[in-house]
Amino acid sequence: MKPNIGITEENLTEVCKILNSLLTDEFALYARTRYCHWNVTGPAFSVLHQFFETQYNELAEMMDSVAERVRQLGGIAAGGNLANITTSMRLPEAKEEQGAMKMVLGLLNDHETIIRELRDSLDNVQNTLGDAGTADFITGIMVAHEKMAWMLRAHL
Repeated sequence: MKPNIGITEENLTEVCKILNSLLTDEFALYARTRYCHWNVTGPAFSVLHQFFETQYNELAEMMDSVAERVRQLGGIAAGGNLANITTSMRLPEAKEEQGAMKMVLGLLNDHETIIRELRDSLDNVQNTLGDAGTADFITGIMVAHEKMAWMLRAHL
């Protein structure tokens, strides 16, 4: 049964597309953060190993929230296989960075890319598609990424 929440089915479909792009970006960033957690070395190993774990746990929560928002709006959450994720993510393909500070910088760049994408989506979701609830949701996700980016920036 489709939601009857005062937003056209066409607009809900567009909002779900935006959210699914975000979901695939979150999944890619989660995987990259796990990679850094597993492979960090050097004098900052202990601090960064734990730090990356904290961040990938936060990203896992965000992914779940985004997928649930898609479902609330009557859509199907993206994923199911890696091909779906890699074809719809907006993040550039990751390099397997070596060196702690290169890892931190790479993750920072990814968070900032997502922040810019979310900023671009806000006006469309709020004003064109008429979904204030999802605009508020996206704002919350953006603020979480801004905090994570700040934490990464503090290591550089």
